[in-house]
Amino acid sequence: MHITEKLSRKQADLYCAEPVTIAFLGDSVTQGCFEIYRNGPNSCETYFEPQHAYSARLREMLAILYPNVQVNIINSGISGDNAPNGLRRLERDVLRYHPDLVVVSYGLNDSGRGDAGIADYTAALDGIFAALESAGIESIFLTENMMNTHVSVHTTDPFFVGLAENLASIQNSGLLDRYFEAGKQAAAAHGARICDCYAKWKRLAAGGVDVTELLANKVNHPTREMVYLFAVSLLETMFS
Repeated sequence: MHITEKLSRKQADLYCAEPVTIAFLGDSVTQGCFEIYRNGPNSCETYFEPQHAYSARLREMLAILYPNVQVNIINSGISGDNAPNGLRRLERDVLRYHPDLVVVSYGLNDSGRGDAGIADYTAALDGIFAALESAGIESIFLTENMMNTHVSVHTTDPFFVGLAENLASIQNSGLLDRYFEAGKQAAAAHGARICDCYAKWKRLAAGGVDVTELLANKVNHPTREMVYLFAVSLLETMFS
């Protein structure tokens, strides 16, 4: 049964209809990470604000549309995670909760392995979506935001300048494009719907928007305001 049908049924009959659970599997963007700061000579940490994650914003929107329905949200995003590790923890962090819908979002960290890593990335997503398909769980593949295209004028710490230069090379070379295209194919092969937020970010960039300044940490985490783009896009996909 489609997720909107389950929400509608619960809205109409709170006592007899089953509860609705949506799980999210992904990296720092899924977890709800924003700015970063130095915590050592060659390391950094992030500000964790899961209350501002796109899963929380989606829940707010669903509460407006289905005011009588308590939607259970399982946010299994982990900062620094990648698709192969997501496959390894799928049972523990997602399947055990028997969700009605799973949103899977990977690519940013995976792309750091270069073109050589696309095969492992695709194989991991294939494994994730195959497991969801086998369990009869509805799924959505959510492509992520663009990374920085240049070093922001607000980035002055040499450590973060080096990080920004590295991620800009991944973005500007088209490598991230290739990852998300491969990911969409792997997801679609198992009947997952595609919520292509990355394509929306690309259209913003093509329209002259400085997407680097839409990143809270100026490298790969969207601002709190841009998180709403993910939530609205997911809502559109759920109703498609």
